[in-house]
Amino acid sequence: MNGVSSSLRAAFSYCVQQVRSFDYHHYLCLLELPPNMRKAAFALRAFNVETARAMDVASDPKIGLMRLVWWQEAIDKIYANKLIEHPTAQALSSVISDSKISKAWLKRLVEARINDASREVSDLPESIEDLEKYAEDTASTLLYMTLQSGGIRSTAVDHAASHVGKASGLLLLLKSLPYHASRNRHFSYIPAKVAAKHGLLVKEGGRSEIRLDSRESLCDAVFEMASVANAHLLKARELADTVPFEARKVLLPAVPAQVLLDSLSRVQFDVFDSRLARGVLGKPPLWFQLKLKWYSWRGKY
Repeated sequence: MNGVSSSLRAAFSYCVQQVRSFDYHHYLCLLELPPNMRKAAFALRAFNVETARAMDVASDPKIGLMRLVWWQEAIDKIYANKLIEHPTAQALSSVISDSKISKAWLKRLVEARINDASREVSDLPESIEDLEKYAEDTASTLLYMTLQSGGIRSTAVDHAASHVGKASGLLLLLKSLPYHASRNRHFSYIPAKVAAKHGLLVKEGGRSEIRLDSRESLCDAVFEMASVANAHLLKARELADTVPFEARKVLLPAVPAQVLLDSLSRVQFDVFDSRLARGVLGKPPLWFQLKLKWYSWRGKY
C-alpha cells in the first residue's frame, strides 16, 4: 500500500514540476487555489502541458501526432481502470476516480489538439471564430474540468470560464507566433480573413500564405485579434457578481491574460519585441506574483 501511495505522490510531484517548468504563470495561479482543489488542478494542467507540447518536442510531426493519439487512447484506458505507466496519466487516473471528471471534456481537449496538429502549417484558420473555438475546446475546457473537480457547478461560472479561456487561449496563440514562425516559417495562427484585411495574405499555386512584408500590418492584425480577447475578458468580469466566491480563484488565469494583453499594448502589438520574453509575460516576476496575490486576496479575477 505504501508503494502505491509513494508512486502516486511521485506522480503528482511530477505534474507540479511539469506545470512549473512549462506553464509558469498558470503554476502561480494554481498555488492560489484551496488545498482540496490543487491536486486535481495540477494533474489537469499537466495533462494540458503534455498535449500542448506534443508537437513541439517531437523531431517529426508524425511522431507528435502519434503522441497525441496515445493520449487519446490513454483517456479510454483510464476510464476502463487500466494502469498506465506514465506519471501524468497516473495522477489523472486518481483525480478522475476521486472527482468524477467528465470524460467528454478530456476527449474534447485532446481531439482539439489532434485536429490542430493534423492540418498543414500552410492551412490557415478561416476566421477568428475558428481560433475562438480552439481556445474554447482547450483553455476553457480546462477551466470547466477544474471547476468540476472542486464540485462547483454553476451556469454563470461556466459562462465566465468560457470567456476567460477564450481570452487566454487567443492571447497565448498570439504570443506563440514568433516561435511557430521560426520553426516552420509560417504564421499558422493568423486567420485568413484577418491576414487578407491587413494585406498579409498572398496566394501562390492555389495556396494561401502569410508574408511579412510589413511589420506594421502584422501589428494591426495582432491588435485586431487581441481586441477580441479583450472583449472576452470584459465579458468575464461583467459576470463577476454572479460567480460564487469559491469559484473565483479558478478564474485567476484572467490575470495573466490581462498582463499579456497589457504587455502587447506596451510594445504596440509587435509580437517580435524582445520585451515580451522577459520575466513573466513581459513583466518582472515579483510584480506579477504580487498582482496575482492582490487579485486572489480580493476575490477578483
